[in-house]
Amino acid sequence: MIVRHGRTSWNLDGRFQGQTDVPLDETGRAQARAVGAALAGERFDCAVSSDLARASETAELVLAGRALVLECDPRWRELRFGAWEGLAWPEIVERYPSLAERSPTAARFYAPAGGESFDELSARIGEALAALGRRVPAGGRALAVTHAGPLHACLRVLLGEQEANALAVRFSPAGITRLRLSPGGATLTELNRTIETSA
Repeated sequence: MIVRHGRTSWNLDGRFQGQTDVPLDETGRAQARAVGAALAGERFDCAVSSDLARASETAELVLAGRALVLECDPRWRELRFGAWEGLAWPEIVERYPSLAERSPTAARFYAPAGGESFDELSARIGEALAALGRRVPAGGRALAVTHAGPLHACLRVLLGEQEANALAVRFSPAGITRLRLSPGGATLTELNRTIETSA
């Protein structure tokens, strides 16, 4: 199971966070607690998160009350957006007019100055998935808490580029995505489910 981190103030403002360490806001914390409550009856054999605060805090809130050690792994970090970090899409387009025809969510086409490409992110996430797979016992279940870019990369790595692109998903803060892995490949069983909160 893969969960995107809860909301931050930069999510609310539409700013590219990348690897800038922006914390959860109060709504994000409420979202993480709601995910934890929704998953309270489920077993996890291991848990990993990005080491950025918005992901690791989400994971800690989701896992609250469980005797499970959370591993923070920088390979699960968001795509590094370099010079774009802290900017909203209109500000990016103003600085780089050639992007005007692109969507702000089309990360596979980005190559931000000082950042990384989607191919580089996918390679990093492929390594993170392999490492996680070595930790999960046969028939076991893992929880990963990460960011939107790595979620897209997971779909690309596990399902293939064509199927991943066809989903055309925009991952929501604290959205839940499930994949079942077998020797024959990966099956997507839930995509970006969100839990309502009172916040």
